[in-house]
Amino acid sequence: MRVYEELFIVKPDAPEEEVDAYIGQLKELITNGKGTVEKADKWGTRKLAYRVQKYNEGVYVLLQFSSSPELVKEIERRMRVTDMVIKFITVRIDEKTKKIEKRKKQRDKRAARRPPPPPMASPMQPAPGPSLPTAPAMPAAPAAAAPGVPEAGAVAAVAETKES
Repeated sequence: MRVYEELFIVKPDAPEEEVDAYIGQLKELITNGKGTVEKADKWGTRKLAYRVQKYNEGVYVLLQFSSSPELVKEIERRMRVTDMVIKFITVRIDEKTKKIEKRKKQRDKRAARRPPPPPMASPMQPAPGPSLPTAPAMPAAPAAAAPGVPEAGAVAAVAETKES
């Protein structure tokens, strides 16, 4: 048994009862073929990315089920011959879920090997440990001039001596 997702788009002018009946037929086909239906979602009418069979929008339906590959071929055959289905795609998702679970296990293993982080101090309390005395604020000293460039006070003093 493999897990699949079947996403199909139905014509927007198809009656709601027909769409529900078609979904029911697919569910029945899957259960009769020794499969199980995990999820059946109707996403409603949405705009299509591009025109398909003269339609700009369609009703999206997602089926998630477990079955054999032979049953998937029968479902796809029925999708092709059904007039109200515009587009469909079948994706096998059990491989993806296996990879995700494997990554999660590896992540959990690494997290178990890692030492726990040190306890964080709350913002209202000072951090534990010796506290350093704080120096009173001093006014900033003037920055030293670059070599060869006279300071502003020195320029004024030179100007006074030349005038005298």
